Amino acid sequence: MEAEFETQGSRGDSRMKAVLLAGGFGTRLSEETAITPKPMVEIGGKPIIWHIMKMYSHYGIRDFVILGGYKVDYIRSYFLNYQAKSCDVSIDLRSGRVDWLSYASDDWQVTILDTGLESMTGGRIKRARHLLQDGPFCLTYGDGVANVNLAELIAAHKASDDWCTLTAVTQPGRFGALRVSDTGRQVHGFSEKGATDGGMINGGFFVCSPEIFDLIDGDDTVFEAEPMSRLIAHGKLGCHIHTGFWQSMDTLRDRHVLEAHWASGRAPWKIWPDVREPNLSILRRSA
Repeated sequence: MEAEFETQGSRGDSRMKAVLLAGGFGTRLSEETAITPKPMVEIGGKPIIWHIMKMYSHYGIRDFVILGGYKVDYIRSYFLNYQAKSCDVSIDLRSGRVDWLSYASDDWQVTILDTGLESMTGGRIKRARHLLQDGPFCLTYGDGVANVNLAELIAAHKASDDWCTLTAVTQPGRFGALRVSDTGRQVHGFSEKGATDGGMINGGFFVCSPEIFDLIDGDDTVFEAEPMSRLIAHGKLGCHIHTGFWQSMDTLRDRHVLEAHWASGRAPWKIWPDVREPNLSILRRSA
């Protein structure tokens, strides 16, 4: 098993935070989101936000800030009960004694913020400003997975003087295409959604510096609109091209695609090993 990264180096930066946008209504997936917020819709029996967090954790990033809104209590409940949902347990129904036979291997710090029911993406990000002032942080949407090399993405951002570095991916159809420099390292603009088929698009998986907060006006600001345009005007929007797997979960069809990948046992975004730690004190006592 590949050793996990613990200090700053080639695989990531354990001091960085990963911010997950998880507050939208998910109207195009209404078959699921009428009951569940979209980041909590399950793939292979686990919420898609769990898959995303496992990806970051593989690169040593284990401090998460979840920007909730719509049905944020559902997200809170999941993480408050994470141990119960993840581990083997022995319950004495007469005495009420509970023994955990295993422990979750995820040593995550999870902060969940209610960033408002109606806030736009930029507004949600700005509401977390007080937690993100120490340096660059990762940012992504709570509804997409990929096999992006996050260590390379972080290194590219730190090697530049950009305030934001986005991951550019190839996806035909309904998304707006990026106009990228000849070097592939700078974003020069955006095309309207659907205007280009097969071009590079914003795949999320950003690394941002605290300077971006001054480009966000308030709760009504869409991060992908005015702040991105301002970054481009300042020449501060970088680009990291990813040619591997990427898939968002916007529709029920997208969810079925992801489920099929997971069921195959070869999900391209699953870069982490399966680990569950036994509770050795319980096992010794039972022997």
